Amino acid sequence: MAANKVFDMPFAKIYSLLIAKVERKDRTRDELDAVITWLTGYSANQIEQMAEEGVTYADFFLDAPDMNPNRTLIKGVVCGVRVEDVEDPLMRDIRYLDKLVDELAKGKSLDKVLRG
Repeated sequence: MAANKVFDMPFAKIYSLLIAKVERKDRTRDELDAVITWLTGYSANQIEQMAEEGVTYADFFLDAPDMNPNRTLIKGVVCGVRVEDVEDPLMRDIRYLDKLVDELAKGKSLDKVLRG
């Protein structure tokens, strides 16, 4: 049930929270956009457009132009849940983004966050 609440949330709201999180840790919106682009294939302009169009968080991921096949390299725990063990593919992709943003906010270099 909690997953459905996340799926139905507006992407714009979550995006603004992600921006605030990384900026509090002296990272930039451009770095956040690079992370989202790496994961989903959206350009920075497309990310902004999706936020303006009011799409849901689920639709943001479901309509992603090119989910990165290397996202399966993302391992670790977010909110007490091991991301690689999440069964629902949509929720797993959401958790992958959570993990990448956490790593960015904790000061990891962008190259390491993007599994470069």
